[in-house]
Amino acid sequence: MTRRVVITGLGVVSPVGKNTTEFFDNLMAGRSGISVSRASFADKLSIRISAQVRDYNPADHFSKIKLTGIERFSQFALIAAEQAVKDAQLLLSEQELHRAGVYMGSGMGGATTLEEGYVEIFQRENPRIKPLSVLLGMNNAAASHLSLAYHLQGPNVTFATACASSAIAIGEAYRKIKDGYADVMLAGGSESLLTQGIIKAWEALRTLAREDEHDPAASCKPFAKDRSGLVLGEGAAVLVLEDAERAVKRGAHIYAEIAGYDCSSDASHISKPDYVGQTRAILGALHNAEMDPQDIHYINAHGTATLAGDIEETKAIKQSMGDHAYRVPVTSTKSMHGHLMGATGAVEFIAAVLALEHQAIPPTINLHQPDPECDLDYVPNVGRRGVELNAVMSNSFAFGGTNAVLIARRFEK
Repeated sequence: MTRRVVITGLGVVSPVGKNTTEFFDNLMAGRSGISVSRASFADKLSIRISAQVRDYNPADHFSKIKLTGIERFSQFALIAAEQAVKDAQLLLSEQELHRAGVYMGSGMGGATTLEEGYVEIFQRENPRIKPLSVLLGMNNAAASHLSLAYHLQGPNVTFATACASSAIAIGEAYRKIKDGYADVMLAGGSESLLTQGIIKAWEALRTLAREDEHDPAASCKPFAKDRSGLVLGEGAAVLVLEDAERAVKRGAHIYAEIAGYDCSSDASHISKPDYVGQTRAILGALHNAEMDPQDIHYINAHGTATLAGDIEETKAIKQSMGDHAYRVPVTSTKSMHGHLMGATGAVEFIAAVLALEHQAIPPTINLHQPDPECDLDYVPNVGRRGVELNAVMSNSFAFGGTNAVLIARRFEK
């Protein structure tokens, strides 16, 4: 059995917007969600910039009792899922719940809880920590809370493949429906790892961007000659995926059809990206979609603003797209929302789907001096409206060498 899979609901909590309207409006306007950290430990950091979800008060969404059992990354996931389910106007019968599931991605799960536990034990020498620490901190907590919230009794799986986690969650959910094992899936990712210990670990890895001396919000500069690294962010994104026949029958608004997906492994280095492996994933997704390179009208790039990463991705796009690489617009929205690690693939796929919905391409901001080795059309600084988009691609390339590529196209019955 092979079925078509469509997107009927979207939800996002990000540094540039806590719903899809705010999110895409700010992307198109080129507004950055990056700022100097206000955390209590900020003065102990060498790199103080991050992309935080602003003006977020958990009490606005959850009761005090509920918050004792829901970590920050799970909170974001639940809020994004609520938006997506409401957007899709999704109602499931008792029988349908057995064929509806959750696939989520997260790189580090409940990082805040784990770090708090370490501080209590090793720094404060407190013999007791939160009783629910295990349940708060486990990687699959967010997916489990979504399953509980909507009584979804189908597959419930969490993917942890670093920066590709949520892209793979979406891709595998697509396959689950396409192959007839489920009818409806909530798919996406969530991450909240802006803790002192984790930021210090990233500092030690020397991949974080330097703070721009003129404007901290402009510190992430994908594809630019003066780029210096990535900016850590937090947030969540969830999509409702459905069997196309079911969605059409119930009269759902269909944002797009998921046309193709593939994943690959570089199998060459734990942290250094490799355009050869990335190329395999892009070509695999095109093959799965039965599409040619010229059928892709926009690419939301992984584009982390690391020195090696941007060059390797540029090579991969050239290798897989041929001459079309110089004609297709490519942007990195990480220049605005930062790198949300396990959630970033889902957030960027939603950006690509909304580009398709609105026929508009968000820019890569802070791109004033392009790197000569990054010579594609990166839509510098100003978004484009009134374009004609029929199919879009989203790239997610992770530490560990995992690559995932998703393709969405306008749905036609």
